[in-house]
Amino acid sequence: MKLFSALYARAMRWSRHRHAPWYLGGMSFAESSFFPLPPDVMLAPMSLANPSRAWRFALITTLASVAGGLFGYAIGYFAFDAIEPWLHTTKYWASYEVAVDWFGRWGFWAVFIAGFSPIPYKVFTIAAGALSMALLPFTLASLVGRGARFFLVAGLMAWGGARMEAVLHRYVDRLGWATVALVVIGALAYQWAGAS
Repeated sequence: MKLFSALYARAMRWSRHRHAPWYLGGMSFAESSFFPLPPDVMLAPMSLANPSRAWRFALITTLASVAGGLFGYAIGYFAFDAIEPWLHTTKYWASYEVAVDWFGRWGFWAVFIAGFSPIPYKVFTIAAGALSMALLPFTLASLVGRGARFFLVAGLMAWGGARMEAVLHRYVDRLGWATVALVVIGALAYQWAGAS
């Protein structure tokens, strides 16, 4: 079933839109504090479609993401009591508890790891505010972690260019279904580990 190839073609069309950098910045900001989709889903096709502007896209993504992280920090610092009951009812509560534990152990490095990895960064931004982490180390860790991730994504896409776009278009459905399968297996393994 060719579900992902149609989505991929649409994403590539959107990535060439003249307002795409604004959408990328908005998505990057929102993802760092409340939006569920990572900005990589826009950054990668935009860097593929316009390899000469990939570094600019990575910079936009990084700066907007860090600004969104500061907004998430403010939510945690000023409004955690208001959002805590809601947070308990979401899938993010377990991630929040992990974030609190990591801050206790690693501080600055917890933000760096969350910024670079697929772990929900928004949970760490809110936790950093709720735990009153020093703002300067938080901002620096976010800049380094998020920047490393987004410049790596943009660089790989720009390096691959048209060749990678053609290969992705050819195999996107297989890759998409493989990703879905990995997510399902990961979710089942996580539930099994939590139950035992």
